[in-house]
Amino acid sequence: MTPLSFRLLRLISDGDFHSGAALARTLAVSRGTVWNAVRALEAAELGVYKVRGRGYKLAESVSLLDAPGVAGFAGPAAQRLSVEVVDLIGSTNSELMKRASGGIASAGHVIAAEWQHSGRGRMGRSWHAGVGRALAFSLLWRYPQGAGALAGLSLAVGIAIVRALRELGAAEAQLKWPNDVLWRGCKLAGILVELQGDALGPSTLVIGIGLNVRLTEAMRARIDQPAADLESACGRTLDRNAVLGAMLRHLVQVLDAFGAAGFAPLREEWERYHAHQGREIMVTLPGGQTDDGVAQGIGDDGALLFRSGSAIRRLHSAEISVRATPRATARAAGTPRTRTRV
Repeated sequence: MTPLSFRLLRLISDGDFHSGAALARTLAVSRGTVWNAVRALEAAELGVYKVRGRGYKLAESVSLLDAPGVAGFAGPAAQRLSVEVVDLIGSTNSELMKRASGGIASAGHVIAAEWQHSGRGRMGRSWHAGVGRALAFSLLWRYPQGAGALAGLSLAVGIAIVRALRELGAAEAQLKWPNDVLWRGCKLAGILVELQGDALGPSTLVIGIGLNVRLTEAMRARIDQPAADLESACGRTLDRNAVLGAMLRHLVQVLDAFGAAGFAPLREEWERYHAHQGREIMVTLPGGQTDDGVAQGIGDDGALLFRSGSAIRRLHSAEISVRATPRATARAAGTPRTRTRV
């Protein structure tokens, strides 16, 4: 995708046919250049109808982001926000952190990208998102406290996301420690919180969210884990501006509550959304060792409480990976266990 491709996409996203000649005039390029831009859209898995004598038209509706539209759906919270929509970017988190370090972005600034070519998640993983079919955005926030007082923040962010998704119709949205959002056991969204500041404060945080809104089969094949999308969870086509607005509205509410009282008052709500609460899980530690046990919940500081044998362990590390054991997954799906007679 190039800036020209996005200009073309915005022109033909109205659902009407547009002739190649008219598009070339509007874009001030040749018809051959228009053709190449159309091919770029097709390479990005955006279907384009090409009809001789009529021109080009998108094969399916695409909801493109619009900053005023997002702010409208955010409601009163929009007064605390500054929403910026960009077509192309490396990473919304990296860009916002750079601006924060340079003093050129204030608290409440949001960068939402139609496409980021270096999107990243936790533990350095890449984030795959289709043009017009996902949300990738980052929010800058500041607290007077230092990092030690902000334990559990990424879990609080998860609560805000689940509140918004359930409001939109994804009633089965759940949380996986420490920062994934699931639907029916498949990853729906991811959270990446990055922090800078002095030990005693103040702290600057960049909260990055990646959400699957609509997935094609080709996209699912590229993702290295079972993935879900919000439109499937809600059973309807969604306006991405409404989705982003709802998420920002709930984020402002939760971040305010967290700043006033920390994570402890939010702990019980997080456990209600916890996909693995009371279930058997397998934990992979930073050195690669694994251990099976039962998820007992979380502490007031956001630590995962993990029962292994008779001991309760508190897990903090961001480098720890947690997943349900095959037996727990089978039970949740209602799959009968196979018994072997000896």
